[in-house]
Amino acid sequence: MNVTIEELAPCKKLLRIEVPAQEVDTAFNNTAQEFQRQVRLPGFRPGKAPRAMVLKKFEPDILTEVKRRLVPDSYRKALKEHKISVVGYPDIEEVQFGRGVALMFNATIETAPEFEVPEYKGLAAKVPNTSVTDEDVEKALGILRDRQAKYETVDRDAKEGDIAVVNYTGTCDGKPIIETAPTAKGLTEQKNFWVNIAKDSFIPGFSEQLIGAKKGDKRTVTVTFPPDFVTAALAGKEGQFEVEIGEVKERRLPEMDQAFAESYGAESPEKLREGVREDLVNELKTKKSRETRNQIVKALLDAVKFDLPEGVVAEETRNVVYQIVQENQNRGIDKNVIEQQKDQIYSAAAAGAQERVKAAFIFRKIAEKEDIKVEQKELNLRVHLLAQQYQTPVEKFVKDLEKRGGVSEIYDQLMNEKVIKFLEENAKIEEVDPKELEQPTPAA
Repeated sequence: MNVTIEELAPCKKLLRIEVPAQEVDTAFNNTAQEFQRQVRLPGFRPGKAPRAMVLKKFEPDILTEVKRRLVPDSYRKALKEHKISVVGYPDIEEVQFGRGVALMFNATIETAPEFEVPEYKGLAAKVPNTSVTDEDVEKALGILRDRQAKYETVDRDAKEGDIAVVNYTGTCDGKPIIETAPTAKGLTEQKNFWVNIAKDSFIPGFSEQLIGAKKGDKRTVTVTFPPDFVTAALAGKEGQFEVEIGEVKERRLPEMDQAFAESYGAESPEKLREGVREDLVNELKTKKSRETRNQIVKALLDAVKFDLPEGVVAEETRNVVYQIVQENQNRGIDKNVIEQQKDQIYSAAAAGAQERVKAAFIFRKIAEKEDIKVEQKELNLRVHLLAQQYQTPVEKFVKDLEKRGGVSEIYDQLMNEKVIKFLEENAKIEEVDPKELEQPTPAA
């Protein structure tokens, strides 16, 4: 087999592969014999049909099978012979194939970048020397109480912290809002709408104008929609709302008593407080770990420069774009707004994708040096957890993964997690005053 290699670009090569005619004919004869043993022809027992008759009827199928086997086999041999590490799938272009002639085809491939892995042990990281305080615990308990708050109707003027239940109609430039923004039906008219009387609640400046109102009162509320308002057609415009107060409700919090503690699965208020403190401590540890990992990964990325395979970056960019769009849709962002921001989304995704791809190549080399591996049981456990998360039977989830090559993605995720944990365990972590982390790094 003859292989010539042409460098097309960084991390991109063209392999011209030629398999001698003798090997092609040998492969053809072997495959023809297999057909001869397996096919059935009228008047002959299985495996007894004459070769000439088998070739006459099945030669196109035999040739197809020969090519199906020879091309990938020759491609793999070429990679092994020339010690080429490929990422992604090759683009195969057939040049010549047939009986009695050499098989020639081209394979355009992307290769893993070549670089020296930077020093990765003892990377420096700074985290804030913060701890969980009694004030933090009380604040968290306050959030738990907020979740069980009850709203009782009161016969008095509305004040900050209350809920005003209102009917309203909205206009912009003297016309119903829906004429300016067809997607903003909810801003044009609402009945029995709950407005939390607090700064920037609902539309900034809206709820504050309801302070002092009581049941039956009518008010005209004027607002200016923020420049980044979710409905772009209204951004920066002035809107007017005719508001009628239906009810005023006061928020009342539960007592920190035995019943309240038991509602959160605690034996007593004291045990609830202990559990909340423990959760906050774990949350702070997780936050410090995340900050440490971000710093050491950035240090690694800054320590080495190399070209990245364009196809891998493009694929990762598509994945990141998909994730960003999904997150925005889950947050209720209008599709039109997402469409208007597609250029910004793509730019952010492309930058993030390059960093993730670069980090993955560095992590792979560190894993090789440190013999960090993912066990099959770890892979199985992650697949089962993901299947549960997506509420899909494990068998179906695995089949779907295999169809799109997702098993290797999960393997890589687990490997990256292990490498990052290794880097964190070997990092030089310094706890400093939080103010020090807020200060900009002086220019070199």
